Amino acid sequence: MTLANRSTARQTAAGLLLGYAVDAVVGDPQRGHPVAAFGRLAAGVERRTYASRRGPGVAHVVLLVGGSALLGGAAERLARRPVARVVVTAAATWAVLGGRSLRREAAILADQLGRADLAAARVQVTHLVGRDPSRLDGDQIARACVESVAENTSDAVVAPLLWGAVAGVPGLLAYRAANTLDAMVGHRSERYLHFGWAAARLDDVLNLVPARLAGLLAALAAPLVGGSPQVALAVVRRDAGRHPSPNAGVVEAAFAGALGVRLGGVNVYEGHAEDRGTLGDGRSVQVADVARSVRLSRATSLLSLAVAVGVALVVRRARSSPTPGWRSIPALRVGRAWVRRRAVRIPRP
Repeated sequence: MTLANRSTARQTAAGLLLGYAVDAVVGDPQRGHPVAAFGRLAAGVERRTYASRRGPGVAHVVLLVGGSALLGGAAERLARRPVARVVVTAAATWAVLGGRSLRREAAILADQLGRADLAAARVQVTHLVGRDPSRLDGDQIARACVESVAENTSDAVVAPLLWGAVAGVPGLLAYRAANTLDAMVGHRSERYLHFGWAAARLDDVLNLVPARLAGLLAALAAPLVGGSPQVALAVVRRDAGRHPSPNAGVVEAAFAGALGVRLGGVNVYEGHAEDRGTLGDGRSVQVADVARSVRLSRATSLLSLAVAVGVALVVRRARSSPTPGWRSIPALRVGRAWVRRRAVRIPRP
């Protein structure tokens, strides 16, 4: 392993750390947010690519997600100096993370519910979920908030960090582009049933591993909110499949088990009722559980940062190694050698 290879891995890891710190301290900018700018661009592209068919939807996703990845690759190539590469990675990480904003929105909602200001809380919860809040009482709003905190801990923190660790700046930007497109066109409305299919499926694929990592880390952090890792993991195994999303169900079930509450149930979206399944077998969510979910989210996020830094140091170093691909990862090289030795000992039939 050369010094240059180690330096590349360390730059990625340092950039992830710095970007996470900036998001934790500063949060999202009030104006000129890069993700908002991407959303406006995507809406403009949609006006030219839209048709109620899967083909145009695939082209829409390839153009915007592929373009984001190319932009990230170009930024990495232009940042040749170590300090510049760290800064570029940190800037991209800060741009795509949403941990502080998520926790801030949840804290505002908790304060409104604590003051029994249901009118304000019903408006505030629309910043977090897409369901109809008009008939929700305080506990139902609190449940919606906890579910959003759980899902977005994975989508807005764990997943981008993991993709940044694996693929650097292109991974950060491409993941956020795919996740944003899913939010814009990936739902099953009449307009986007076919056009949004590609965005929804890509988002599902990109979140398969991060969602399960988020669920595991939330379970490990359960004692910080008075829960049990064993109970949280048991709820995931039993209940995650009841949720219509293959990824959100895992994280929400982990939060339900860790917090000792019940999540899921019937929600109303644009006049249509949708059964999200029952996750957990604890008590109903109460207002105080919003603050507990925020603490669990923060702990899960910090654990995911540690995992991402470790992955960056291994994977990015392996990609820069003279031995190409996965064969350069030390643990896998040892495994291949063991298999070869065992194969030698087994006589051929």
